[in-house]
Amino acid sequence: MDDRLRAICDLQVAEAREGAGLHDYDGRIQDLSPDGVRAGLARLGGPPLADPHDEAHVAAFEAALRVFFGELEMHRRNPIVHLANLDISCYDREYAPKEDREAAKHTHLAAWPDAVDMAIEAMDAVPAPVAQALLGPAQGLAAGLDGSDDVIRAARDAHRRFVAHLEKAAELGPPDVAIGGPELARLMGAGEALSVDLGRLAEQADAERDRLAALLREACAQIDPDATPAEVIERLLADHPDAGGVLVEAQEQVEEVLAFTARHELVPYVDGECVVGPAPESRRWGMAMLAWAAPGEPDCPSFYWVTPPDPSWPAEDVESWLKVFSRTTLPLITIHEVSPGHFAHGRALRRAPSLVRQVLISPAFTEGWAHYVEELCVDLGFRAGDPRMVIGMAIEALVRVTRLAAAIGIHTGAMTVTDAAARFAADAFLAGPAALSEARRATFDPTYGRYTWGKLVIRSVQEKARDLWGSGYSHPRFHAALLRLGAPPLGLAADALSDGDPSR
Repeated sequence: MDDRLRAICDLQVAEAREGAGLHDYDGRIQDLSPDGVRAGLARLGGPPLADPHDEAHVAAFEAALRVFFGELEMHRRNPIVHLANLDISCYDREYAPKEDREAAKHTHLAAWPDAVDMAIEAMDAVPAPVAQALLGPAQGLAAGLDGSDDVIRAARDAHRRFVAHLEKAAELGPPDVAIGGPELARLMGAGEALSVDLGRLAEQADAERDRLAALLREACAQIDPDATPAEVIERLLADHPDAGGVLVEAQEQVEEVLAFTARHELVPYVDGECVVGPAPESRRWGMAMLAWAAPGEPDCPSFYWVTPPDPSWPAEDVESWLKVFSRTTLPLITIHEVSPGHFAHGRALRRAPSLVRQVLISPAFTEGWAHYVEELCVDLGFRAGDPRMVIGMAIEALVRVTRLAAAIGIHTGAMTVTDAAARFAADAFLAGPAALSEARRATFDPTYGRYTWGKLVIRSVQEKARDLWGSGYSHPRFHAALLRLGAPPLGLAADALSDGDPSR
């Protein structure tokens, strides 16, 4: 790895270690102190790369880091970067012998006191709602941290100091979570090699919401033409497995979606192993996620993590949470997380033709891809004849498009968290803690509108491919060309148009 790529990875250690599989970062923490961040930013840059796409790809990531850490100083206001720095759940995947991973975890834990000192020094501008939203995951960082040796005791003490600092911020921090419209536009666009017009993007989000709502109404009428869509959806969402059954049904669906993907040749690779399990406590700010076998590590199982409801919740809150994993929506979640979504994408990343494309992973492309394939699979006949699949696809898409609207609304000051939760309830059929969890996520994940945004960009490039390639267009050709770019910044996705295989 050259110095330029290394400087980028040094500023996103957790992502490099887990997402890219660069395990020379195992046991290491990132220097997130104010001085450490400034020093890291000063190391960015260097001689241009020979490959024009890879050069633009690297430059976009450098720009993103300069905005995130330099301009917006997110390490001061957003605990999520410090949670990632402390998180040891990354050592649970079987990418190396257990004794090696345990040794790396122990070394990582030995660095917790320093990491917490840096976090407390840096986090002097955390809004109260952000701290409140992340208290649970912060507390979960120490789940299962047993033992009585000096390292474990010191790590637990450091963890208590970290949580206490967040609790103080949750009580005394400023109430306003908005980073500002121009700041959000720069945060979204810098790493994607795009200029972002939030007003235009909000209009696109509303148009996509209206399109999805029309699909939803039509599919609901097939089930019960005399009921309202809300009544049909309420009945469908009530049909769900219990907390343990969610994992069983998700594992069964893994094989189903892999077979469907292979039958339609939707991605270049469907090899490897994908295991379903409960999300680690430190990751339970999301409802489902995939931890893939990363490009830089030996092949190993990928994990499809599902967040269970908190057993301490009232029964009605547990029920609201489990509706997210109904038999109408869970198959679409599995398409997104597994295949042809994240798991299949991870298999392609392992074969990307350059280190830049393997290591520098655009979150907007990654989530946009996994969201794009949900509707694609339904259009191609996934569980054909079952209108619940159209309904599930539309509900999932409405959650994602509402994220985009909520992020823009909250960070421009046009919405409160309560407003956003109400919109998730009205537009995306979420309720109770599920709606509030989605709304709160906007406070610490201001770019989580990337799902719909990425999907819309990929569709735009797809239409250009259809026009350019004419009768030579096919899904296998387009997808292979796109995934050869790895997980590119959205503004570079059109480079796939000159990278297609003319023999397909």
